Amino acid sequence: MTNTMISRLNGVRPRGKFITLEGIDGVGKTTHLQWFCDRLAERAAQQGARVIVTSEPGGTPLGNMLREILLRQEMRCETEALLMFAIRCEHIATLIEPALTRGDWVLSDRFTDSTFAYQGGGHGVSIDKLQVLEKWVQGELQPDCTVLFDLPTKIAYSRRSGARIPDKFERKSDEFFARTRAEYLRRTAQAPERFAIINAVDSIAKVREQLEVILMTI
Repeated sequence: MTNTMISRLNGVRPRGKFITLEGIDGVGKTTHLQWFCDRLAERAAQQGARVIVTSEPGGTPLGNMLREILLRQEMRCETEALLMFAIRCEHIATLIEPALTRGDWVLSDRFTDSTFAYQGGGHGVSIDKLQVLEKWVQGELQPDCTVLFDLPTKIAYSRRSGARIPDKFERKSDEFFARTRAEYLRRTAQAPERFAIINAVDSIAKVREQLEVILMTI
């Protein structure tokens, strides 16, 4: 008998699942977010749970205020990384951890992998320093599944250009996004059991076929 079955028999909801979506700007996460959320909700409902959708940077009233500063204000790369983890600390304490504890599933558009990719890979902030912050803010918390939308940087640029007024990250160079993508792939290689890579070059229908396969494993 599994722990989940025992929890149900005792009238206690099992801890929820934590799923994150990642990728450089322009890979198409937003295109698939609502569809993925709806399909994930069907999976969660089978276990008597609901899905809470959130995003980073942000996720809380305080986090959303800090998000505007982060996306619009130029600052030192180290300051940027610290602000990311400050937002995340609030996010975990007030939204993510309470939801998981009561048995809900949390779907977050970006989490700590973005900080390692953008601030670590893109800006060159020490990975060792980011790991210290990760341990301090998160403890043992990690996503149960991270879906990485992967796309060559030039294709990603063509998809995001002209869509709206870009924030300071979306205005970064191809070289910046190449380093960011490389860090994502490095982290994927380090934790293959957590990551699922989506070939985001494919059509919307083909991407959703890939996502369906991942959904069956969650």
